[in-house]
Amino acid sequence: MSDESERTFAAFPPAHGRGFAQSWWGQAWLKALEDAALDTAQVKTGRRLARAGAVGAVSVRPGRITAVVQDRDRTPHRADVLLEQLSDDQWDRFLDMTVERAGHVAALLDRDMPPHLVEDAAAAGVELLPGMGDLEPECDCGAWDHCGHTAALCYQVARLLDEDPFVLLLMRGRGERALLEALQDRTAVPDEAPAHQEGVDAAEAYAAGDILPPLPAPPELPEEPGLPPSLDTETPAPCGVDPAALEFLAARTAAQAHRLLSEQDAFDDELTLAQDAVRLASGTQETAVLERLSEGSGRTMEELALALRAWRSGGVAALEVLEEEWTVEGETLARVRAALESAWDEEERPSLRARGNWWTVVGSSSQVRLGRDGRWWPYRKERGRWVPAGGAVQDPATALAAAQEALEIG
Repeated sequence: MSDESERTFAAFPPAHGRGFAQSWWGQAWLKALEDAALDTAQVKTGRRLARAGAVGAVSVRPGRITAVVQDRDRTPHRADVLLEQLSDDQWDRFLDMTVERAGHVAALLDRDMPPHLVEDAAAAGVELLPGMGDLEPECDCGAWDHCGHTAALCYQVARLLDEDPFVLLLMRGRGERALLEALQDRTAVPDEAPAHQEGVDAAEAYAAGDILPPLPAPPELPEEPGLPPSLDTETPAPCGVDPAALEFLAARTAAQAHRLLSEQDAFDDELTLAQDAVRLASGTQETAVLERLSEGSGRTMEELALALRAWRSGGVAALEVLEEEWTVEGETLARVRAALESAWDEEERPSLRARGNWWTVVGSSSQVRLGRDGRWWPYRKERGRWVPAGGAVQDPATALAAAQEALEIG
């Protein structure tokens, strides 16, 4: 369409046996739906309708998505899902943050939304992805909560988000062209540097002894972490010092310090040394830096690469699922058995072999793993090793469909 404030996408064909979201941000979209829905049966109904191709063309506008969804008896219903738009101030903060990091712009242009882009936006007070309760349903069937029609619409939109994260940004209030123009405007060189902030003169403070002038008020926390100085000079580095590794570590330290200062609960999110090595590795492609992180975390380069795949699909939770096997027992085991029993129709239920928190399809190279938070993670076998095949979902059938689809693609 010529009007950038609305985009319309043709209906998808039926998608039997396929997962609805392969990207981690698509999975986050579905998690917002599945965690908030009061009636899980309606969510399952929506998933079946979407798989059957019952969702018509999807219209995406700022704050709203719309589609006509047909029941099994072909009765059409208009379904809408509302998502709060970002304010002008939030957009300014998001754009300012994005232009500070060329990698963020490049990722968006490549139709990618890396976790660190979303994390940096959140640190600036901008939540791009919806959380629990953010997806507000409206349907002419009269349901007051998510019904099968609005759930089906959300599942279909997850497939759109996989292909183009600008769909999410349009829902939040800005179209692709307007965003790119605003980013281009912000790359212009400013007319003059910001004024230097006055401090306390060191000589005056030393001479005064214990009679000191009052200290200036602490500066406000900048919206973005600063950039460390470049170590690319003509002076040779001392023996054993890697300038590229120091620059990388300084940049990541600045970003982490900014996050700790800006988030009240950031100190509760402590990582082990092995986990933090993977977090650091996710921000670089420098072979020398990756080799040092591999050695420091006690992993081979192959193990680090596998840990990175897990991290990019779901952060710490995904890494724990990759590297920790645990025994499911008691009430948790009873709930898991009930979930596995109800996830498929009887004639479609696969034969699963259980081991700890792993469930492997007999005679297949696909597997689902249960996280300690009750979510399911898809895995596939690749060159004799189990590797992550996507992000976490609430439903084991959706996780297994994602694993099987990854096998077909891979």
